[in-house]
Amino acid sequence: MLDAVLIKECADPSLKPAIVEQFADAVGSPDPLAVTVKSGGRLVLVAKADGPEKAMEIIRENVGHAVVRVGLTQFPAGVGIKDVSELKPDLVDPCANLRMGTAMFAKILRIVTKWYGNPKSEDVFPQIFEDAIYSWRTGEFESESVFQAEDPGGTVAEQPNSVVQSDTSTASDQPAQPATSSQSKVQDAGIRIDLSRVGGQH
Repeated sequence: MLDAVLIKECADPSLKPAIVEQFADAVGSPDPLAVTVKSGGRLVLVAKADGPEKAMEIIRENVGHAVVRVGLTQFPAGVGIKDVSELKPDLVDPCANLRMGTAMFAKILRIVTKWYGNPKSEDVFPQIFEDAIYSWRTGEFESESVFQAEDPGGTVAEQPNSVVQSDTSTASDQPAQPATSSQSKVQDAGIRIDLSRVGGQH
């Protein structure tokens, strides 16, 4: 769970705080020093960083020949750089990582929103969010590298206050009460995000 103050001060302002939180929950790590390395689709075991210097050392050792994700947002290290010397400790700074990660995710949301024809309805957002999360994980959307792609500009799709149903107490207190069709769609979208990504990591 991201700190509300951190979201307010560091996250991209084009994203609602609830969307930032759900983005981080879906793809991020609670550890700002977390470094995940994948090679050929397989997870590579690396030592746990005990400080920013160690984290940067692990990043530099692996960028260039593996996919390296870093920090709270599991930002893709190495995007847009030509040499490992260009890597900055910002990657493992919580605020900077959140700023870079949410800015990149907002760009991906704009790319996906444009592909959907720039819909204005909140009802479409769960699907756009799901596709953007998948693109963040894979690095691609419609065979295009989303991290390297140009920002299409425009606005992010109309964001509801929550992508998935956050008030679970109502459902548990009144199990016999059917959800509305719109709630069901939102809940289904949330389930699809979780289950499909779990399968996608193997």
